[in-house]
Amino acid sequence: MSTSEKVFLVDDEKVVRLSLKRELQNKNFEVEDFDSAQDALASISPDWPGVLVSDVIMPKMNGLTLMEKVKEVDPEIPVILITGQGNISMAVQAIQNGAYEFLEKPFATETFIDAIKRAKEKRRLVMEVRNLRSKINHQNDTKNMIVGKSPSIERLRQVISNIADADADILIFGETGTGKDLIAQNIHQSSKRSNHKFTAINCGAMPENIIESELFGHEAGAFTGADRKRIGKFEHSNKGTVFLDEIESMPLHLQVKLLRVIQEKAIERVGSNELIPLDIRIIAATKTDLKLASEQNLFREDLYYRLNVVQIALPPLRERVEDIPLLFHHLILDACSRYNQKTPPVPSPELIIALQSRKWEGNVRELKNEADKFVLGLPDTSTPSAENDIQVSIQQTLKNPPTGLNNQLAAIEKSLISQELTRNKGDIKKTYTNLGLSRQTLYNRLKALGLKRKYFI
Repeated sequence: MSTSEKVFLVDDEKVVRLSLKRELQNKNFEVEDFDSAQDALASISPDWPGVLVSDVIMPKMNGLTLMEKVKEVDPEIPVILITGQGNISMAVQAIQNGAYEFLEKPFATETFIDAIKRAKEKRRLVMEVRNLRSKINHQNDTKNMIVGKSPSIERLRQVISNIADADADILIFGETGTGKDLIAQNIHQSSKRSNHKFTAINCGAMPENIIESELFGHEAGAFTGADRKRIGKFEHSNKGTVFLDEIESMPLHLQVKLLRVIQEKAIERVGSNELIPLDIRIIAATKTDLKLASEQNLFREDLYYRLNVVQIALPPLRERVEDIPLLFHHLILDACSRYNQKTPPVPSPELIIALQSRKWEGNVRELKNEADKFVLGLPDTSTPSAENDIQVSIQQTLKNPPTGLNNQLAAIEKSLISQELTRNKGDIKKTYTNLGLSRQTLYNRLKALGLKRKYFI
């Protein structure tokens, strides 16, 4: 059983405590029960991976105080408060102080178990983010991390380990956005060439009239405008690695020269007959089938076979959806670094599920865009709904208050958040600051209440 399924259950009433414990154990949760808040608090640490469930009304230390103490240990531990003597003001205070959920007794077993599952998933994601951040802090270059735990990614790591120090040239095949450049850099950094240059060249982005000079260099006077000698990319990368991205875009006449470079490990500058020996490794990347391109005379067959000594095929993101949660967290941390945000927001389980259900035609590059939008607090436009329906729903709820503490609380909470968003014209930071919430708590409540930031801009 995963330690992330650990639940601490605090209630001074033994009958209630044991009944709830039995319900959780029937759902395969690992439960430790306490009859006092002090005993439970003493067992909680910042790296504790579980969920805390506590009664509110207890002697010596009540549930609200316990939650405050727990938040001092780790503000991201999910706390679910339960009570049979609650009121709306208590519930509002609990939510504003950071309670993950507030349940009024008696509550349905399904409601209770569902709250535990959601809180457990949130805690698991938080712990994964911390673990990932710890790993990142020990990396010299976080951009070159291969993130994921799927079988295809584990195999990829093994392949890189096997070939890193071999001198064989490599062909990387993968769809747009699968990370071909990242894999090339990872191979270079894992090899004995890591202390020398890694030079990336996008063959598709370089004008044909200068690509030869860029790759091979030129002598002074080799052509009009060549007023001085130029060292080309290959020569510049001696003893290192040259990464040729979009190799399929290289003109056919230059493919002949590239073939010679690979075979002879030497180049001639434009305008010179002198062979310059080189010690370089070529890593080429393509998103097209070069074998088919060679059969159609769009790519040299001899160059294809020369490059294809070692081929690495990168899986598209849709074939490794189990990596999306960890990868999304990694991209969130990267975005926070780029946008100077100190506290990374934690995505909800619902958001992760939604991400895993998408097709991701742009692969990791597309997921990176989603992480950027999430960090910047931009609205999710992938599931549009009607603004009027939401606003009408709010008004109807306020005019006809529902029965039950939880339903009344939801109506009041919806009204308060809506009013604050309206007052701040959709400004998320002002809204969560004025309400005394964290950014992520506000996002969670917006989603739960069916509110969209764009409706208040």
